[in-house]
Amino acid sequence: MHEMKDTARALVRIGYDGRVHKTFRGHQAQERFDHEVRVLRHLEAKGCDFVPRLLDVDPPALKIITTNCGRHVDQLNPERQAEIFAELEKYGVRHEDRELRNITYRTSDGRFCVIDFEFATLLDGGEGTVSLKPSG
Repeated sequence: MHEMKDTARALVRIGYDGRVHKTFRGHQAQERFDHEVRVLRHLEAKGCDFVPRLLDVDPPALKIITTNCGRHVDQLNPERQAEIFAELEKYGVRHEDRELRNITYRTSDGRFCVIDFEFATLLDGGEGTVSLKPSG
């Protein structure tokens, strides 16, 4: 596996088969894991095709395996970046970490994609739905 990210909050690796393995750790790891799973399932149910698809969920290990949404983007026009994140709201999700590091480019279809939903807000509401957006 190729290591992509190793921080206090998560370890992200890409397997030789291209699948992304994300293990949550640190502060509120269980809550962030549960929330990202909830958001990704919501987006899949809504037919959003520019986010990762959940392939496997391992609650005891706080680990998810998703499809790969391409390579990280180094540069992007700020207006285009805002458009990409705004498009998510059509699917009932506001990405609360609207940084370039959360946008990838999928060469197979030339599509910009969005990743990392642990702090997203579900706009459709629903019982037990919360935003884990850090305050401040």
